[in-house]
Amino acid sequence: MHKKRSEPLVSVIIPAYNHEKFIEAAVESVLNQTMDDLELVVIDDGSTDNTGHIVRGYSDSRLSYYYQENQDAYNTINRGLGLAKGTFIAILNSDDVYTENRLERLVEYAKENQSQVVFTDVIPISDEGVEFADPAFGWNIWHKKNRKFYFKCGDIYTAFLKGNFMVTTSNLFMTVEAVKKTGNFCSLRYLHDYDYIFRLMLSCPGKVHYLADEKLLYYRIHSGNTLGEAAVIGREQDQELISRYMLEKVPDDLKKIVRSGSERLVELEKELCDVRTLLTDTEHPGVQSATGQLLKSIARCVRKRVFHHS
Repeated sequence: MHKKRSEPLVSVIIPAYNHEKFIEAAVESVLNQTMDDLELVVIDDGSTDNTGHIVRGYSDSRLSYYYQENQDAYNTINRGLGLAKGTFIAILNSDDVYTENRLERLVEYAKENQSQVVFTDVIPISDEGVEFADPAFGWNIWHKKNRKFYFKCGDIYTAFLKGNFMVTTSNLFMTVEAVKKTGNFCSLRYLHDYDYIFRLMLSCPGKVHYLADEKLLYYRIHSGNTLGEAAVIGREQDQELISRYMLEKVPDDLKKIVRSGSERLVELEKELCDVRTLLTDTEHPGVQSATGQLLKSIARCVRKRVFHHS
């Protein structure tokens, strides 16, 4: 029987919601760690399946279970941060899985390198737990691109502006001091982890470290989870975050210049997309008339602008 410590070395927070298929693997990956000095705080965010029943079935004294009405992931994590008692705080989404030595390794690395935050490389897996090992798999291409830029530029903040190579909230391992300095997660539904790593880098400069050559987390990629509303809203939030945290590193007297130029580049990309679509549509007779009228309208608008500015 494991004894629950009043002040454990590591607190792991699992925000759980309707993951009866995966929650057992997540919980056991924490309780079966090679280090014992930990607590596991599971917060059930209003699950309507058997998630809560499964978690309550564990008798391990290191595990605490809390239920709440659905409040979304970031609020659930924030509640966990308030409950955690550890010197280090980690987060594990209820469908992801730790390697058995993850926490021991991260504690060791953090102490040796005076790290405030550490994250590692990850192993992408399917719903069935099978690794996506094919280099041509879309996610692997995306992740390899982000890592390649990190190694090329050599600056962790700059690399995060190019892409989120931390990948997921489950990859966060932080000191309690870092959490206190950074505060709670923000109310972004899809990118609260991306926002948080930027804030951690700003509040703990030089103390956020990437253990790039060790894969200590299984990250679950669900079929079809890149489609639909999340694909659109997530990218819109991505634009806002990149703009915000790019400007954080720009001197105040240059912020307006960088902001204006950046916004115009985004507008130009949208305009180019629209023009290309129009030119493609003119190849189809069924839309030629409407396309022609639209092109004429654009031309008239341009002439008006030229006239008013001449």
